[in-house]
Amino acid sequence: MNRQIPVGAADGKYHLRQSEMIETGVALVVVGAALLVAEAHVPGGVLGAVGGVTLALGAALAIAGAGAGAAIVIGVVLGTLAVTGLWVALAARKALEARRLRSASGREALAGRCGVVRRWQNGGGQVFVDGALWRARPSWPDSEDQLGPGDAVVVERVNGLTLAVRRAEEWEESGW
Repeated sequence: MNRQIPVGAADGKYHLRQSEMIETGVALVVVGAALLVAEAHVPGGVLGAVGGVTLALGAALAIAGAGAGAAIVIGVVLGTLAVTGLWVALAARKALEARRLRSASGREALAGRCGVVRRWQNGGGQVFVDGALWRARPSWPDSEDQLGPGDAVVVERVNGLTLAVRRAEEWEESGW
């Protein structure tokens, strides 16, 4: 159907033909879906919100261009917004869960782990943490707490290949 929608005599505005409305609507649906997919890969909420609105607007244009009534268009828009809202909420929840995960291996995973001093002298030494010997120094260099072989320690941070450690509290030693 390729007919011109009548223009009011007073407004003089150009109205899209039905086929142009459908084509524009489908293009907006594709762009909206692409933005939602991008939101899943780069979570932040903005792409998802814009994608949801674009998707709903595109669906409304395409359905209205096909000759559907206002009730159907409004229902489709509300349904599309609800589904995209759920999609964005799910993507945001998954992204937050991934950010909370601790690293399972490597230097980043050592912070918070318990170990035992193997050798300590002159403010530094070696500690055994997660099956490996590491160079260590005290977390607080001005601390008067002296460490010795066999003392339980907790890794507070990693600087290069040297661990910054402190003496473990009693409740932390029980896990070791």
